[in-house]
Parts: sequence; C-alpha cells; structure tokens
Amino acid sequence: MPPLPPSLPIQPFTRPVRGRVTLPGSKSITNRALLLAALCDQPVALTGALFSDDTRLMTEALRKLGFTVHADEAALTLRVSDQAKGFTVGEADLFVGLAGTAARFLTALCAAATQGTYRLDGVPQMRKRPMQGLIDALRSLGADIRCTGEEGFLPVEIRAHGLRGGSVTVDARASSQMLSALLMVAPLASAPITISVLENSVRWPFVQMSLNMMRRFGYTSVSAHNEPLAIKVIPARHYLLPAGEFHVESDATAASYFIALPMVTHGQLTISDYHFVLPLQGDIQFAQLLQREGLIQGINEHRPVHTIQKGPAIKGITADFSTFSDTFLTLAALAPLLDGPTKITGIAHTRKQETDRVAGAARELKRLGQHVIEADDSLEIHPRPLTPGTEIETYHDHRFAMSFAILGCHDLLKNGNAWLTIKDPGCCAKTFPAFFDLLAELRAGAH
Repeated sequence: MPPLPPSLPIQPFTRPVRGRVTLPGSKSITNRALLLAALCDQPVALTGALFSDDTRLMTEALRKLGFTVHADEAALTLRVSDQAKGFTVGEADLFVGLAGTAARFLTALCAAATQGTYRLDGVPQMRKRPMQGLIDALRSLGADIRCTGEEGFLPVEIRAHGLRGGSVTVDARASSQMLSALLMVAPLASAPITISVLENSVRWPFVQMSLNMMRRFGYTSVSAHNEPLAIKVIPARHYLLPAGEFHVESDATAASYFIALPMVTHGQLTISDYHFVLPLQGDIQFAQLLQREGLIQGINEHRPVHTIQKGPAIKGITADFSTFSDTFLTLAALAPLLDGPTKITGIAHTRKQETDRVAGAARELKRLGQHVIEADDSLEIHPRPLTPGTEIETYHDHRFAMSFAILGCHDLLKNGNAWLTIKDPGCCAKTFPAFFDLLAELRAGAH
C-alpha cells in the first residue's frame, strides 16, 4: 500500500455506512503467541496473525535470538521453529521501537535464558515508558539486568543465567504487561515462583489473557487468585501446543472504531470474527457498554458475526474504563456528537502509554471547541459546536489517529467536505496498517 501523507484530511461519509469488515489479528495476542511459541519444543504456526510494526519488531528480535520465524503475510501466518537454537547466538542487540509488549516480553524472555548477553533499546519515546516493576521483579529472581541509561527504563543489558524460584512482588501499576511478561517466562525458572502484585492494582483482563494463553499452549501448572492477586507457577521444561497451530483472534480494540462508525454515519456495518464466548480480550467490554447504553444495537454475544447499527440513544454516558482502557479514546473522540456530558474514569495509567493519552485527549478535544474537565484519572467532556479546520495532533500514537478519524467521518459541514485533518496518519502502522484504506473502502461503498 502507498505511504500516507504527513497530514490526511478525513473525507466525511455523505451516506450511511454499508459493508462488512474483516479486522486484523490482535497485537496483544500475536506478540504473546510469538513468545509462547518460542518456548515450545516443536514448530508452531500462528494463523490470523497481525502484521504490523509491533509484531514485526517482536518477530525480528526472535530471529536475532536464534529462532526461525517464517512469515507469510498473504496467508496471515507466522511459523516459529528451531526452538533448540534459541539463545545460542551468544549476544544480540534487540530494537523494540515503541512496542511496549515487545520491550517487556523480550526483557523477561532474555532474563530467563540460561546464557548470553542481550541489549534492548527503543526509540526515545519508548525510553520514557516504565520498566522498573518488571526489572525489579526479575532481579529479585536472580536476573542480572543493568539499566545503561536512566534506572527503570530502556536501554538495558541482560547477562543471562536463568531465573531462580521464590516469592516476588510485582509493581504492575504502570502496565499489566510487566506481570504478563514475568508470568509467561516463569515456568522456565529452576524452582516454583509465587507472584504477588503490589496493591492489587493490575488490570486483570490482560493478565487473564496471558494465563489463558499459557493454558492453551499446554501449561496448566499455574494457579491464580484475583482477590488478593497471587499466582503460583511450577517449573516446566517447555510449553507444548498439541495441534502445533494457534489461531489469533481479531483485535477487539481495533473493532471499537468500526463499532462506533454507525453512530457517526448511521447505516449498518457487519463485523466478523468478534468473539464474546470464551474470548481472550477484555476490550470486548467496549461493545457491551455501547449497546447497554443504547448508543449501538446489533451485538449478539452468542455469535462471532455482528451487524451493528446506531442505537436509539444519543446521550452522553459515564463509564469506568479501567479494565478496557485502550478503547477510551474511541468514546472520547465521539463525545462531541452526544447529547450531554460524557465522563470517562479509570484511565490514569494511560498517561504512561505511547503518550499521555489523558492530557492529549483533553488537548485535542479543546482544539475542537469542546469544554473538557481533566483530572488525574478521568476526563469529562461537555459537547460544544465542533470547530471546522481542526488538525489533530496524534503524538505518534495510533489510537489518536484512528479515534479522531472516526469523528472526522461525521459530515459536519453537510456538503461532504473535509473539516478535520489527522497529522501523521502513518502511525497506525503500529497495529493497523490498513486502517485508512479500509475506511476509504467503506466510504466508497456507502449508499
């Protein structure tokens, strides 16, 4: 696909949306599956995998560590093999870009290796994303991890000699990825590990995703209690995926943009491969919230295919997004179209993601003419007339680009002319490279 321009005017929909959307695979699941596949003792094929910046960074890092990863992008398949050759390279320099999953998962993976020296680094923005909770936990289990810049952040150097067992407390307040990373490599330790979480403040759905995937990859010697959160992991030589194949679910966070699109353009949109029965992803709660509040209709939680329409309500809502916070920007961007204020809570931790998402959302909404009350853990958005000619700053954050692009699909000027521009639309390559192409196809097919 051709590269996107530095700034992209969003063409509104002048007719109700129609069509069917096939979403990309989940980034969270793809990168977890890549790590778990590397810890199996036989080749593993990942079907429906996501091909994006973050997963390519993870894939390339595994190759540098000695694993073979064959990618068939046309078939959406990744095949991991030659696991016995992993960590036989002696040393490696791993680049993680701005991929938090890759940074945290690879730090834990390299610390659990029995040999080698590994250096991890990312872009300057990644050097600001917290790693301290994971680094401290791994060090307490015997890992030799040296922060070669600022303590608690990338870059790091790991001199691997395996992990010992014992009890460890993880501070995962900044990101549940730190707990997930430790969990998935814990079976490689020389003795059982009991993990406690500081203040029980971790966002459980992503931890549950990791635990469920560990079980699907054949590891059942783990017991978890959510109140208070304590997890015991028994050593195992490797993971085992009996069928040798794992299917990656469609991305529930990416689905949020297209679940919201009928609210903006009316019409209806069919979304495939979106699962509510035994799903791995907590972000399905976004669709449940919007349907419960009457903003959309058409979600059938017993089927993987949903035909979504605008619901009967247009009122603002109040909701706690603490367990599905990757989707809060979708609602925040659309709040100007709702009748009455919208209050989003449980989002303080998103200040430490790709950017400070709370402050960024408040800034861009104010640029759009909205009255916004920003607190540490919340945003309250009071609709005001939208300001035409607004250029949205994305802060190199894919979720800003996609959320506000959906708002731009609203025909504000009633003449089909663009009134909102997205800066750096190419940042969507992080998780959804084809986002703007798919939006254009839907616009062309609207009638």
